[in-house]
Amino acid sequence: VFLSLQLFGTIVWILVASTGVPLPLLQGWVMFVAVTAWFLSIVFLSVFLFGYANRIAVNWNQADFIFHGTTFVFYFGAFLLQAATTSLHHLPRKFNSTTQERILSGREYNISIAASV
Repeated sequence: VFLSLQLFGTIVWILVASTGVPLPLLQGWVMFVAVTAWFLSIVFLSVFLFGYANRIAVNWNQADFIFHGTTFVFYFGAFLLQAATTSLHHLPRKFNSTTQERILSGREYNISIAASV
C-alpha cells in the first residue's frame, strides 16, 4: 500500500509540476498535498522498514487508519481543485486581450487531466 502511494504521489507531483500553473493558488494546494503526503508516507514506511514500529508504543492500526483517512481527504480536495483548473481550459489567459491564447494549452490540458485522474 505504501509503495503504491509513493508511486502515485510521485506521478501527481511530476504531472502538476510539468504544467504551466495558470492558477497558482489552486495548483499550489495540489502540489502541497502531493509533496506532503509523499514525504509523510516515506517517513511512515521508514518507521516500519527500520523496525521503529516495535520500539514505539503506538496503536499502528489506528495510526495507519488516521494517516490514510487524512491523506484521502486531502487528495480528494486536491483532485477537486485540479479538476476545477482543468475545466477552465477554454477561458482566455488574459481577459482584456484580443488573442486566442487559452489558460491551458492542448499539452497542458492533457497533463492536467492526467494529474486530476
